[in-house]
Amino acid sequence: MAAPVWTPTAKQIANARITNFADWLCRHQRAEISDTTDYAALWRWSIEHVEQFWTAIWDYFDLGERATGPALTGDRMPDVHWFPATELNYVEYLFRHAEPDRTAVVEIHEGTETPITLTFADLRTQVAALAQTLRNLGVGRGDRVVGYLTNTAEAVTAFLATASLGAVWAGCGQDYAPAGAAHRFAQLDPHVLVAATGYDYGGRHHDKRQAVEELRGLLPSVQRTILVDRNTGLPDDPHYLSWSDATADTTKPLLTEPVPFDHPLWVVFSSGTTGQPKGLVHGHGGVLLEHLKALAFHFDLAHTDRLFWYTTPSWMMWNFQLSALLLGAGIVCYDGSPTHRHIDTIWRIAAQTNTTVLGTSPGYLLACEKAACAPSDDHDLTMLRTVGVTGAPFPAASAHWVATHVGAGTPAVSITGGTDVVTAFLGGAPTVPTWPGQISCPWLGVAVDAFDDTGVPVREAVGELVVTSPMPSMPVFLWNDTDHQKYRDVYFHTYPGVWRHGDWVTITTDQGIAVHGRSDATLNRNGIRIGSADIYDIVEELPEITEALVIGVERPDGSYWMPMFVVPASGQVIDDDTKNRIRHRLRNEASSRHVPDDIITAPGIPHTRTGKKLEVPIKRILLGHKPTDVADPATIEHFELLDWYAHHATTSMNT
Repeated sequence: MAAPVWTPTAKQIANARITNFADWLCRHQRAEISDTTDYAALWRWSIEHVEQFWTAIWDYFDLGERATGPALTGDRMPDVHWFPATELNYVEYLFRHAEPDRTAVVEIHEGTETPITLTFADLRTQVAALAQTLRNLGVGRGDRVVGYLTNTAEAVTAFLATASLGAVWAGCGQDYAPAGAAHRFAQLDPHVLVAATGYDYGGRHHDKRQAVEELRGLLPSVQRTILVDRNTGLPDDPHYLSWSDATADTTKPLLTEPVPFDHPLWVVFSSGTTGQPKGLVHGHGGVLLEHLKALAFHFDLAHTDRLFWYTTPSWMMWNFQLSALLLGAGIVCYDGSPTHRHIDTIWRIAAQTNTTVLGTSPGYLLACEKAACAPSDDHDLTMLRTVGVTGAPFPAASAHWVATHVGAGTPAVSITGGTDVVTAFLGGAPTVPTWPGQISCPWLGVAVDAFDDTGVPVREAVGELVVTSPMPSMPVFLWNDTDHQKYRDVYFHTYPGVWRHGDWVTITTDQGIAVHGRSDATLNRNGIRIGSADIYDIVEELPEITEALVIGVERPDGSYWMPMFVVPASGQVIDDDTKNRIRHRLRNEASSRHVPDDIITAPGIPHTRTGKKLEVPIKRILLGHKPTDVADPATIEHFELLDWYAHHATTSMNT
């Protein structure tokens, strides 16, 4: 293994909250751990004593009374239940220990230099006012409220007001067309829609009034729509209620409705590249416990911190970031393009807002590297303690770039998990070094393993990422899956009783983990599995290349074709010399098996609206399927690109 990019100091280890937790376990005779700074020992205890671990999380964070009896019932996943008969409300805990005068939310809009701030007292007042309005509109326990909003304080307030009533929240960004939003929201039969009249992105204002009206027409169950005015004016229609009116009554106290531990908190949706997006339902209690653990122990967040993750309400990282409020920390909501005016916009906002933990994507870091961006030279990032990275595998070169141009004392922590569990399975910890091209460790309470096709654990070899013990934030159910059969088929069909996530990983003997990409898109050269991420890490480092997409196609005649589509950087041409350099780098830095059969210049790489490359749909197109058969246009950025791939498929089959 290469040398660590970052190693914690003895002082950092001693002061980390995860160390305090391990000490607490031993002091209260909850666990026997000989060295409380040994992360591997703490992790092993957490997965070998699952029920005791999550009970300890409850008690360590002083969550109050819980029902007597076992914390976990049931014999085998998915037929398990956490903390049966215990009632709580996520929102109650969010405000319980918050300091009223401390900043809760910092909101920044593209093109606006002055941030909008809400203290915890301000946020509580707004949540209480909106909750009363929703109550007056007939919203109660189990009803659904949906948000067609960008990443703003209003989205945070709307979610918290909904959850305080025991109602169920679902959100999606306004970059979705009305049909795309309706594919998600219509499944829920929502009672109230919260929407904005528009937003700014990429230097242009996007007026969404007509889109909101169209979406309203696609959601016949909606009784009223609450509109946030973005300087475009409200329609003269009694169906609409302005945000200012909906939050005007600041005299009402915030009342939270106690609900069962697994009562639905929100519905988050799969990307829906084919068919209707899956609605994944997570419970109040599971999210509360998981996010407290993840943010306090793995990101070391405290009430003095500020978390800024560049995200959108369409993506589970919006939900994850919001939970920093549970710890009394502040969050930064940015509504705009990450590269508006300049590539370093995210770094500028981080400096401006005194961000201590910043979250972004490997793609953004790579773009900064190619643009010769030097964040630590151009911005005061002395407050920044950690850079979180997710959304795709994180290449080793980018980890070195962060160490050089952000700060050697600022670890770049790669995490991977997903919408399915609204958290990460694998990531970092403040007591564990970070290595280039690897994820440092499994997270506490996550019994991660790598299985071969027969369900046997493998090390130092590519295997399926599995979780062998239950987690509280696994979905309570999938929406409209009344007999739970779809849930079983998606996660437990391959290995009964074991969660199969759909990623290829390699776990080393010392628990470092490499992620190779989705297993349903894995390349297979002569029986050898190859992760597409291993190719992207090398090719996308080249300055001539903006992005790449590699596909493995099993042709009807039994042959195997592995083309790679590349998008040239501005002003670049992918000529024979460039292609030969690509082949040379892949052969020397990976293996000859990683070299594609063809390198093809493409006008763009299609993505879902949450940023995932369309590897499987493009594979199906190359096998002759129509674009509309393999992907829902409403879920895809630049769906028209798929026509180019379809035309290329037809041409290649005729030559």
